[in-house]
Amino acid sequence: MFQDSPIYDRLVAERGDVPALTRREAERVRRELEYVMRPYQSLMPPPAPERAASPGQGWVPALPPAAPRPY
Repeated sequence: MFQDSPIYDRLVAERGDVPALTRREAERVRRELEYVMRPYQSLMPPPAPERAASPGQGWVPALPPAAPRPY
């Protein structure tokens, strides 16, 4: 990741590879959460399919340019 970076190499030597440790821990937590949530996924209704917005809904016209302020 940080090739030819003596500062990063020194930090890794002193403190460990914190980004790699963080990634591993996040992956472990994700797997554990996936395992724990598995029974609940069968109880939940399937997600509603996404619909395209109807014309005119959610549409905001562009504002006209502001008039110059007199100073």
